[in-house]
Amino acid sequence: MKKLTVGLFNDSFPPCIDGVANTVVNYARVIQEKYGNSVVVTPRSRKAEYNYPYPVITYMSLPTEKTKIRYRAGNPFAIGAIRQIKKQNLDLIHVHSPFTAAMIARNANSHHRAPVVMTYHTKFDDDIAFTVKNRAFRKMGASIVVSSFNYADEVWTVSHGCAASLRALGYQGDYRVMVNGADITLDPASDEVMRKVQADTGFNSGELVFMYCGRMQWYKGIRIILDSLVKVKAAGVRFRMIFVGGGYELEDIKTYTRKVGLSNQTLFTGPIHDRALLKGYFTRADLFLFPSTYDTAGLVVMEAAACKTPSVLIKDSCASEIVTDGRNGFISEENADAFAAAILNAINDRSALAQTGERASKEVYLSWDDSVANAYKRYEEIYAEWNSFGDIRRKSMKKKDNE
Repeated sequence: MKKLTVGLFNDSFPPCIDGVANTVVNYARVIQEKYGNSVVVTPRSRKAEYNYPYPVITYMSLPTEKTKIRYRAGNPFAIGAIRQIKKQNLDLIHVHSPFTAAMIARNANSHHRAPVVMTYHTKFDDDIAFTVKNRAFRKMGASIVVSSFNYADEVWTVSHGCAASLRALGYQGDYRVMVNGADITLDPASDEVMRKVQADTGFNSGELVFMYCGRMQWYKGIRIILDSLVKVKAAGVRFRMIFVGGGYELEDIKTYTRKVGLSNQTLFTGPIHDRALLKGYFTRADLFLFPSTYDTAGLVVMEAAACKTPSVLIKDSCASEIVTDGRNGFISEENADAFAAAILNAINDRSALAQTGERASKEVYLSWDDSVANAYKRYEEIYAEWNSFGDIRRKSMKKKDNE
């Protein structure tokens, strides 16, 4: 089988950092290092230096990062970029966003010369409801998303819950669940990093530490964390809480933390871009608290697992799909009372908690190397079928939705 040249299209890429941008970075890295050739296509950012071992084709964009859009809005009709893309002779196109990234991919893939895979990463039904108040415009937004996925020759989702979101928008075709990986490795954090974490936090050795990592916005379930910790504190438990991340509701969250009397126990670090340092924080934590029902995969749960730190998650959330309650993590109902009870149960036996973390590292964690290996194998199958039959002929599945 020839080495494939894979085009990776997305609306976010460093210096804009989010879960999908991180996915594209790791796909491009692993494909380039181990399998074939990567080409990234993304809206241009004036602050960016695209110094990567693979081509990064950028196109004109508008600065909308500070709006609810949160990433740059690109021009999908940029003729110069489209010409550059065509010169790459892409064997397969993998689109990671159904908006301008999907549009420029379609414009560059004239006459559908290369097969198209699209991954649904984000609960756009929630995003559209959050950002668009007009019902007619909501319907239009859903139609744009579904149209992009209907154009694809194969659709991937990162979890079953994520697929349910795509169904809610109106997509009726087949899909395949392809789980993303984590780029924090299983090897221990260095002594130097752990000394820095100690210096940054000032925590005493042996202190019980809880952690959250992600956007500092209420819809991530942060109120459940704070309200549950009030109850844990009332139960006589001494602990420290670390919030890692930034977001436009950070100051509101800090205000609420003071209001409920948790300021003395709580540290807000802001975003941590140094992955080695972030690994140190995950390692220092005894329990990772992630009550988000918005996230479609919860890669931070895998990152915590890499550091032998088990998570407390919400029942039926996408992040909880990879966790078995009481074995390699803990599952709670979506309310502060239940979440507090789950925390208290988890920390009741510190030795058993450590064993849960060990199992999480073996059973919950998936590396990006393994995740992209699975993806590239499927690329090869799609490419072979495409060249054998001229297009992807979707096979009728025994089940309505195949995994």
